[in-house]
Amino acid sequence: MTTAFVLGGGAGLGAVEVGMLYALTERGIRPDLLIGTSAGALNAAYVAGRGTGLPALDELAAIWRNLRRQDVFPLDPVRQLLAVTGLRSSLCSDRNLRQLIESHLPYRDLEDASIPVHLVATDLLTGREVLLSTGEAVSAVLASAAVPGVLPALQREGLSLVDGGIADDAALSQAVALGADDVWVLPAGYACALPRPPTTALATAVQALTLLTHQRLLLEVADFSERVELHVLPPLCPVSVSPIDFSHAGELIERAHRATQAWIAAGGDRRPHPERILSLHNHRPRLGEPDASSGRIPGRGSDPTRPEDGYTTVAAWGRVWPSQGRGTRSP
Repeated sequence: MTTAFVLGGGAGLGAVEVGMLYALTERGIRPDLLIGTSAGALNAAYVAGRGTGLPALDELAAIWRNLRRQDVFPLDPVRQLLAVTGLRSSLCSDRNLRQLIESHLPYRDLEDASIPVHLVATDLLTGREVLLSTGEAVSAVLASAAVPGVLPALQREGLSLVDGGIADDAALSQAVALGADDVWVLPAGYACALPRPPTTALATAVQALTLLTHQRLLLEVADFSERVELHVLPPLCPVSVSPIDFSHAGELIERAHRATQAWIAAGGDRRPHPERILSLHNHRPRLGEPDASSGRIPGRGSDPTRPEDGYTTVAAWGRVWPSQGRGTRSP
């Protein structure tokens, strides 16, 4: 049996995947190959070189805990002005992110990694998914993580490549195509409990991309759930942290570690219909109840198919089911 770990995108929420990796390693679950997209590309590329042992994961966790927004999305007023006037194609430079990747990858080319690793990017002209399995590793990670309009597209092999999360297919199909028959999906999730919509161009763009990425994952999980042995780890919920806020990485890692441990112990990896735990939703308290900004964030518990009283679950295909109690379920 060939085991694949599929690590999705989520910008600053990519720290969640580190907590998931801890729990899987403690259970002796290790990958034969890795597929990474966007923030998941950074995690996959690192693990491919260092392995999934606890010391390596401690190092990866330390990287995330020390990250700041300017390390990934540095805001420069001059560059922003140039972007608005058409003299730059992105709001942020990828210089800091390149330096971060170069300082932590122990190999030059993807094919030199200890664990086979494949990174997903998108052809900016066609929307076609591009799987990067060979060649220079740093540029591959940058391509997979290049949020359109926020970070510059990466020129590679004659293509302009951007974030793999917007491709017409998702990484799960690539894992199956590469021969995996035991697939573990590690979704970073999205901010489902923001107290209000983002107010800046950067925060809006990244939040929108995390929603799109999550929606595509939901649809593909539903498509492949009967074809392979598929285990979809539950994303954290509720999450009130913006994906451009890297200051909560330690908290996200710890929460994801505990949540994944509990999920495995409860037999979550053996439950049917794994797509149900990925349903798009947000947390909107009933009129008169406190919201996230008051210090109390209402949650739906560990099973996202069971919304709490007063919440609404919005499915990826656009239908909405108002909650009428704990028994409310999406069809």
